[in-house]
Parts: sequence; C-alpha cells; structure tokens
Amino acid sequence: MSAVPGFAIPPVTVVIAHHSGYGHTARQAAAVAEGAASVPRAHADLRDVSTLDESLWSALDAAEAIVFGSPTYMGATSAGFQRFAEASAPVWAARGWQDKLAAGFTNSAGVNGNKDNALLSLTVFAAQHGMTWVPLGLAPGWIYSSGGSPEDLNRLGGFVGAMAQSPSDLGPDEAPGTSDLLTARHLGERVARAALRQALGRAAERALAVTA
Repeated sequence: MSAVPGFAIPPVTVVIAHHSGYGHTARQAAAVAEGAASVPRAHADLRDVSTLDESLWSALDAAEAIVFGSPTYMGATSAGFQRFAEASAPVWAARGWQDKLAAGFTNSAGVNGNKDNALLSLTVFAAQHGMTWVPLGLAPGWIYSSGGSPEDLNRLGGFVGAMAQSPSDLGPDEAPGTSDLLTARHLGERVARAALRQALGRAAERALAVTA
C-alpha cells in the first residue's frame, strides 16, 4: 500500500434542530450554536423545527452532526418537537441520518422537572435513526459537593446532554442563566470537534481506498 497523500481538513456543519415554546430553549440553542461555531472549519446552523419545510430537511441531510433541543414539558419533549420527530419517518425509512453524530439539550422551569426523561427521549430518537450520540462530557457541578457553586458548568449534574433551568417568572432575556448557557456552549463545541474528527476519518478512509 502506498503512503496516504495529504488531504485538506474538510469543513463540517452542525445543525441545531430545536423547538422553543417561549424563547428560553431558543436562547440555549443559540449558545450551542456559538460553541459549535467557535471550532475552526465548523459551521453552526440554527434551525427551528416548528417550520417543517424542504430547507430544514436539506440542512439536516447535509449536516455531519445534529444537536436536538426541546423544552421539557410535563416530563417529556414538547409537542412541537415530537411533531418534527414523527415527520422524520421518511428519513428514518431511507436511513438518511445513519452514522451522523447526535447530541441533545433541554430546559425547564424546575431544577429537576424530569429533564432526564426528555434527554433520554432524544437519545432514543437518535438511536432509531442510527446516529451516534455525543454525551455532555462534563463532571457534575454545584450541589454535587459542598464546595460547588451555581456558577459551575453542568451545575444541574446532567450526563446525557446539556440541561438548563429557567424560572417560570423570568423571560428569555433573563433565563437560562450564564452557567447553563456556558454548559450549552460547551456541548456545541464538543460536538463540532467530534464532527471534525469523524470527517477527517472519512477523508483518510477515502484516501486509503484510492492508494490501496
């Protein structure tokens, strides 16, 4: 086998596919996008899944990674997000998102609010599409230890995805708070870096095939 020739670092797109009822989860989604866009050669594409048009499906088809986001309503993902999930059935049948990277985030008024259930629903959705899940990758902060601070990253102690809490009497201009937004930003950056590694692996695989 000949040596693998040099190849350019391929650009990647991370789509943040989210639904937001009152704007709080949209603010969290913007933080995820900011994190993804901070990685060189990565492009972040914010998409509100309330609009189920061809532009949305085309963007998702072209993405290397999709980060799903929904508020937690009554311990589950929102009806708006579920409408999008069910509308993806033709993509599922064609295995259109097979082997793409996936991750997730959620927000609710309660500190707990059964956010884990919403995140697990997102992981099952991604698994049904044959995607590879990227977890948050942060140690728990805040009340995990007596020395914790509410300013810690991952202050709500999630592992599956990024959690945020928005008090019910605060608007999206005030909530989620800084630590939750920085946690979301971390998730976006983490997914973008994983997407670049995956794209590089595919480029190397193609180069090896050419020189084999």
